[in-house]
Amino acid sequence: MQRQDRLTKPRGSLGALEGLSIRIAGITAEPVPRLKHKAILTMAADHGVTAQGVSLYPAEVTRQMVLNFLAGGAAINVLSRMIGARVIIVDMGVRGGLPAIDGITCKMIDFGTKDMSTGPAMTREQAMDCLVAGTEIVEQEIKAGLDILGTGDMGIGNTTSASAITAVVTGQMVSEITGRGTGIDDAQLAHKIRIIEQSLTVNKPDPADAMDVLAKVGGFEIGGLAGAMLAAAANHIPVVIDGFISGAAALIAAGICPAARDYMIASHLSAEKGHAACLRHLGLEPLLNLNLRLGEGTGAALGIFLAESSVNLLREMSTFSEAGVSDIQ
Repeated sequence: MQRQDRLTKPRGSLGALEGLSIRIAGITAEPVPRLKHKAILTMAADHGVTAQGVSLYPAEVTRQMVLNFLAGGAAINVLSRMIGARVIIVDMGVRGGLPAIDGITCKMIDFGTKDMSTGPAMTREQAMDCLVAGTEIVEQEIKAGLDILGTGDMGIGNTTSASAITAVVTGQMVSEITGRGTGIDDAQLAHKIRIIEQSLTVNKPDPADAMDVLAKVGGFEIGGLAGAMLAAAANHIPVVIDGFISGAAALIAAGICPAARDYMIASHLSAEKGHAACLRHLGLEPLLNLNLRLGEGTGAALGIFLAESSVNLLREMSTFSEAGVSDIQ
């Protein structure tokens, strides 16, 4: 903070970028951090609740989009190339499975969750397996070099799961935090809300037990991201969370270890209205508000760009004394 205040600019003139660089310095325990090794972790899984017609798209799209990630043709690939980040694609439970080829890490728990509107989405053991998978991925990536991590997702039906998690953890009404996901109309939205309310009635997840919430109404990719966030925090690595799905994963991670939220950076405010509830509960301020609702890690990629910009300014700008410029009297 002392160096930030001595840089050749009026104090506070770089706004949120100043606070962001200070946060990252604190997270990394480096006075002048460097974010050289950047990665976006995009986890994919299917959701059994799609059988209830909560999405415009069929479940097969999850698998098809993962293959698009692999081919480099998705939005997350474009943005990751721009910021120089590698994309880590993880199959946490895609229906039909994925080919065993380079570029896809298999941590499959099952071929998608069960239909949470009729019973638990997964067992508590599977929920734990999700967390372990996420931590293992991060520990492996640290060996390859990892200075900052962005989170992303792919999974048809996952806004339904994220809405259920958010309603349980924040205590808000389902109707207040459930959005249109892939673009459903008013009638479909009303149906989606009824399905989520039914899921909560059937399962009665305990808001004081994050693992119970994950098991009963969560998703494999959401649990995996929560585990990755915990592992990043344990290793003093800033984690830039994407939109609503990553926000729900952050609620689970913070429920397990409240201190983990200190290592989280909110990249943006999603157009999904439940995301605002997530961020309020976590006490996080988003860096951007661009009405994004794609997922994949796209918002996280933009957040990483801002994070790197902030620390580069901190490191590369001259101080008043270094530049020979007169400071305030």
